[in-house]
Amino acid sequence: MPPISTLLPSSQASSTQATAKEDFADKRILEARKIQEKLKLKTLKFIDLFAGIGGIRIAFDRNNCNCVFTSEWDIDCQKTYKANFGGDVNGDITKIDEKNIPDHDILTGGFPCQAFSIIGDGKGFSDTRGTLFFEIVRILEEKQPYAFLLENVKQLVSHNGGETFNVIISALKELGYFVHYKVLNALHFGVPQKRERIIIVGFKNNHPFHFPTKGKRALTLKDVLESDEKVDPKHFVSERAQKRFLSRVKHVPECPTIWHENKSGNIGVHPYSCALRAGASYNYLTVNGKRRLTPRENLRLQGFPDHFKIVVPGTAIRKQAGNSVPVPMIEAVASCMMDALGKDPLPPISNMKLL
Repeated sequence: MPPISTLLPSSQASSTQATAKEDFADKRILEARKIQEKLKLKTLKFIDLFAGIGGIRIAFDRNNCNCVFTSEWDIDCQKTYKANFGGDVNGDITKIDEKNIPDHDILTGGFPCQAFSIIGDGKGFSDTRGTLFFEIVRILEEKQPYAFLLENVKQLVSHNGGETFNVIISALKELGYFVHYKVLNALHFGVPQKRERIIIVGFKNNHPFHFPTKGKRALTLKDVLESDEKVDPKHFVSERAQKRFLSRVKHVPECPTIWHENKSGNIGVHPYSCALRAGASYNYLTVNGKRRLTPRENLRLQGFPDHFKIVVPGTAIRKQAGNSVPVPMIEAVASCMMDALGKDPLPPISNMKLL
């Protein structure tokens, strides 16, 4: 059956469309007012999907938001998360009915990047079925949170010639969100680690949101690294490996530095760490070319506080830190989200076609 507006005289159809737009606008403004009231009362609720060890959780906790649901499938990550935050950690999100997830105001998640099997068919969010991003889509569609923050690797933007990213953004817009995205570097947000990530933020209304450009403080390697005297000998590389590293460095700079060995065997020496990686070789990053990073140093490079509990083996922490987010960077984005939510939305009231 054709839309009602096509069955009415043109003047009446125009009136019907105008009324629908006004009703929609009133609903959106009412939603914004409710969110602003929660913001003042510090009662905004969020969910933590693909939670890892809770980097995003810390960022939103610090912005006076309350976590009401967590999902993470990795057993070791669950142990670390529970030790630091308590409460329940739900498992595999693909096996959780979206209707059973608590109501929330903000959805957060660092979803794994996967190739879309039917990408580019122009089917909107149905193109994402079969990927872990679809788990986010189905929850957004069912629970209708007011805002979201998603994090992924920088390469997502250019994956498959940009088509993957276009499908993701189109799917989010199709659900009625105003979407903002930008590649941010952790080096600009207070941790000595070069880690570039795409951050995607969305709101149900057109709030005046701007991404942050830098963090509140800047840590150096001197603030992060432990003295060699206090480091367990097991973290030191062999003398043979040290000589091999030295033979590939033309000039040894003043310490402290992080030495980065790439896949071709070349050594880069920096006053910061290259991006932590969960699956990197054991000597991918070394301190002054002599030893590997300790579990605590790995966490510090991601901005985790020293009171963050380590309850799993060092190999597991290394993987967890490599998969985590730079906490200060996400905290800065979350703060900008709170600032935007506290301001009235701008026109247009919707980015979707009505009737």
